[in-house]
Amino acid sequence: MKKKWFALLLMVLIVPLAGELKFYPFDSEFSSFRVSFGSPAFLFFLLWQRNTSFVFSGLLVGLSVLVFRMALDWITIDSTIASSFLLHIPAFFYYVVYSLIFQLTKAHDLYNQPLGIGLLSIIAEITASMLELMLSLTYSSATDIIAFPIISKILIIAVIRSFFILSFFFIINLRHAELAAEQQREQNKHLLMLISALYEEGIHVRKSLQNAENITRDCYNLYKDLQDNHMPINQNQLAQTLLGIAGQVHEIKKDNQRIYASLTQLISEKKLHDYMTASELAEIIIQSHQKYARSLHKTITFDLQVEDLLPPLHVYTVLSLVNNLVSNAVEAIKDSGLIKLSIYSINENIVFRVTDTGPGIPPKKRSLIFKPGYTTKFDLTGNPSTGMGLPYIKDLANSLQGSIALEDIPNDKTVFTIQLPLHSVIKEG
Repeated sequence: MKKKWFALLLMVLIVPLAGELKFYPFDSEFSSFRVSFGSPAFLFFLLWQRNTSFVFSGLLVGLSVLVFRMALDWITIDSTIASSFLLHIPAFFYYVVYSLIFQLTKAHDLYNQPLGIGLLSIIAEITASMLELMLSLTYSSATDIIAFPIISKILIIAVIRSFFILSFFFIINLRHAELAAEQQREQNKHLLMLISALYEEGIHVRKSLQNAENITRDCYNLYKDLQDNHMPINQNQLAQTLLGIAGQVHEIKKDNQRIYASLTQLISEKKLHDYMTASELAEIIIQSHQKYARSLHKTITFDLQVEDLLPPLHVYTVLSLVNNLVSNAVEAIKDSGLIKLSIYSINENIVFRVTDTGPGIPPKKRSLIFKPGYTTKFDLTGNPSTGMGLPYIKDLANSLQGSIALEDIPNDKTVFTIQLPLHSVIKEG
């Protein structure tokens, strides 16, 4: 939002100033008509500010040009306010009509069509210029008419000015596209390295699982031996068995320490390609959970609302927090429902809000959901979940000087909100 208003302020300042770089192509009654850099500058801002109303921009610029030129007249020449107003009011309507043509033709749809936007800018330039000339004649009570030589000059000027600014604009866009492609290549390279690192850790995880399986088998055999009363207990053999179990537990511990250290390094490294836009991250979350919902044979609709102009966010931190909440929402919905993910900023904080239309959480259980081990979820075999998801999110949010809260919603909806300082999830510097 701040960037939008800054761009508008820049436009209001630059277009009137650019309008003073001018020349006068006509004589006699049309001598007040100027050709300047104001129009190309205005076209550039119209193309740049895609989320701003064209008409609003035209009104704002037209008013700023009118006030600026009247102020110049008041400072530099002996002119009354009324005469200065009548002299420059056609310029106000020039910018309004120019922007109105862009609005009526829905120019937003033509941004990827250079020829279409070029033709539209020429039409807008000619139409607005003709209107400005006619208004100039009306206010001056002139008797001249707009003949073909004048129209041809306006056409040539329109083509030259439009070609100049469109070439400049699309060169900038091309450079942005090249930078985006380069960043995407770097990100793909990083992901390949990440996958390779995770593959290595997967080998150690399988080894750790095998050790756990061996421990389970050895403990069960020891249990059976102890339960079998008619078999004598050999203390040396028992000691060796317990020592072997302790060694395998120690091996699991060391493997887990190494895996944890490696994953922590992968997550905590502050690199450019570890950051993505909020929209990209939200799309990743939604797509993965659409697949998760289908795997559970559930029909779930996902709604996504992401604030524009948020800075790039740290990928792993956001996924660690939000994925857990969205997964809980998918699991909470019985057969079908709606999950809404909203990402927006409040002051210097960023908010992740997850809403689902599941059965809701009873008031008497709201105080228990963040306690480790508490769960209301069971798998198909009746085994309970670990109950560590929400406590983990709360601990991670607190470590980032943030918070997680369960909103008090009167209906059956469940709404969790994570609020973090923006600086904790954006690139430093």
